[in-house]
Amino acid sequence: QVELVESGGGSVQAGGSLRLSCAASVYIDRTYCMGWFRQSPGKEREGVATIDSGGVTSYADSVKGRFTISREYAKNTLYLHMNSLKPEDSAMYYCAADRRPSFRDWPQGVASYWGQGTQVTVSS
Repeated sequence: QVELVESGGGSVQAGGSLRLSCAASVYIDRTYCMGWFRQSPGKEREGVATIDSGGVTSYADSVKGRFTISREYAKNTLYLHMNSLKPEDSAMYYCAADRRPSFRDWPQGVASYWGQGTQVTVSS
């Protein structure tokens, strides 16, 4: 069973930066894809960024050029570097993983393993 634990959320002003981390309880090897999703009140969960089993990254159009996803295999950790944050980025951010090359139905939120989420709030 894979457990994922997110950290790094918080409150920032527009234009600020945050780095989210996601630590896995077991070794996540290169057969897994991993990614970040977010959900704000009244909206469906949406994909933010993903890194597939081959290391190829994909981003939602709304975050391209501002967010960067990365994996550190030695630390078994996934990161999301978020720059130039906007109020519309405010949401609960979830880490996800699946033992397949890429997520099914990306950018919809379909994955086998999920973290509990970390809140990001951006004020104007």
